[in-house]
Amino acid sequence: MTDQILTLKEVATYLKLAEKTAYKLAAEGKLPGFKVGGSWRFKAKDIERWIEEKKKRDTE
Repeated sequence: MTDQILTLKEVATYLKLAEKTAYKLAAEGKLPGFKVGGSWRFKAKDIERWIEEKKKRDTE
């Protein structure tokens, strides 16, 4: 098991977003994440895949 798990704050920092924006995107299902005990968590691999998909859609 090598998948790194990120917190909402870490994802927001990584994506250079406000935490509130990252929370909204996750809650709307636009950012791939899951809740653990009421707190959002994200697999780093899923975030990387999401970024690549966004890049592809924006260049089409």
